[in-house]
Amino acid sequence: MVSQKKSGVILSYISEGIKILSGLIYTPIMLRLLGQSEYGLYQLVYSVVSYLSLLSFGFTASYMRFYSRAKARNDEDEVSRLNGMFMVIFLVIALICIICGLVMIGNIKSIFSNGLTSTEYPVARVLMALMVLNLALTFPNSVFDAFTSAHERFFFQKLLVVFQNLLNPFLTLPLLIMGYGSVGMVCVTTFLTVAKLIANIWFSLKKLQVHFIFRGIRFGLLKEMWVFTFFIFLNQIIDQVNWSVDKFLLGRLVGTTGVAVYGLGGQINTMYLQFSTSISNVFVPKVNRIVATSDDNNELTRLFTKIGRVQFIVLGLIFTGFIFFGKPFMYFWGGQGYANSYYIALWLILPVTVPLIQNLGIEIQRAKNKHKARSIVYMFIAVANVFISIPLIGMFGAIGAAIGTAISLTGGNILFMNWYYQHRIGINIWYFWKSIAQFIPSFIIPCLFGAIIMIFVPMNNLLVMGVWIVLYALVYCCSMYFLGMNIEEKQMIIEPIKKLIKKRARK
Repeated sequence: MVSQKKSGVILSYISEGIKILSGLIYTPIMLRLLGQSEYGLYQLVYSVVSYLSLLSFGFTASYMRFYSRAKARNDEDEVSRLNGMFMVIFLVIALICIICGLVMIGNIKSIFSNGLTSTEYPVARVLMALMVLNLALTFPNSVFDAFTSAHERFFFQKLLVVFQNLLNPFLTLPLLIMGYGSVGMVCVTTFLTVAKLIANIWFSLKKLQVHFIFRGIRFGLLKEMWVFTFFIFLNQIIDQVNWSVDKFLLGRLVGTTGVAVYGLGGQINTMYLQFSTSISNVFVPKVNRIVATSDDNNELTRLFTKIGRVQFIVLGLIFTGFIFFGKPFMYFWGGQGYANSYYIALWLILPVTVPLIQNLGIEIQRAKNKHKARSIVYMFIAVANVFISIPLIGMFGAIGAAIGTAISLTGGNILFMNWYYQHRIGINIWYFWKSIAQFIPSFIIPCLFGAIIMIFVPMNNLLVMGVWIVLYALVYCCSMYFLGMNIEEKQMIIEPIKKLIKKRARK
């Protein structure tokens, strides 16, 4: 299972690397082929349809807890009944999603009010129909993803994501060149979702030997699951509000151009979020296993800190690098009309950095069934986000929306959650932050180097910027290795290199 975890993390980063590389090449072409208005329309429709993802009610996140509990008792029949129950639930949810989508399409003018022009409404209807179909397919897909995660078969799971990220731009670009626009983009996304669903079904049934029992479903278990998942569902609502409401508000108050500028900055934030979860996701089964067997807080604290340190090293490079190179990067990437996307991205990634290095704690909360308080506090944060963002949008446009989100996230994400981890979850948060503070000396040299580059080096073209980014990354990695990493973290780098050298020596 260790190799599965390592390969899962490696493939996650390969996937993210492909996504970034394709984004660097594909996104500027896509923006110019679509135009700012249609890209904004695509982002706006997506932000509305994505609310239907809430229909999962948090059941996906609950599977791991109940699966771990059944496996700890070696009750295979209970596992099969759990599988059957989840499949029925998510097929019903997919049907409800389609029905809700049809209602939304029929009332599309009421949803967007005066935010769209008369020529944009027909395109919006087609986009909404395709996006709803794609989302409906993701619900049964998520069940098979849960099976794969529970069996800790991360290599196959992450390999699918790699292929998905690799194929998406190659299939989409010809359609854009042929003039199919945003509709072509969504068609490709839906095709890849269908392909992933077929692959997941084959792997789960043939390789994992997953069994389903649809009779004798225990309604007591269903009730227990609902009580557990309700607060996960509440948290999903909050996340959806925090990451989608800005686009919706901008669509109504500013128009599709403001949504486009915000959307490009939001893409940076999305990639930033995924870089962190690439590591923590593969440790979800281990967290649930620890809680189900020993519930050892010392072991959980060590794991929480170990994963947090690795996440901090990775995110530290991305965050500081974006500060120094983000402005010229956004100019080359998006074009002159997207200059403000740099500031939007900064405002969005700044407040999430701390919770991202602590995101394993979310799984610890769920495994311990102590995730309710977080959801309630985040609910107030989401409400605050709406009320703060509206006046800020009036003053600063798209940047104001990002500032509103940043302000609302800071209090709950950093202050409350660290208090909660220490006093309610049993994580030694002082130990965690002492361990993170050991990285401070390793940031001095790269940050000075980055500041000198930002002030004195003109970024006239992509080649010059690329060279300086590589140099900065080398300085950062060397400083982190010699001044920040502990022995275990250095071994994580040295061991694969030694194995590679030995293999070559044998040849």
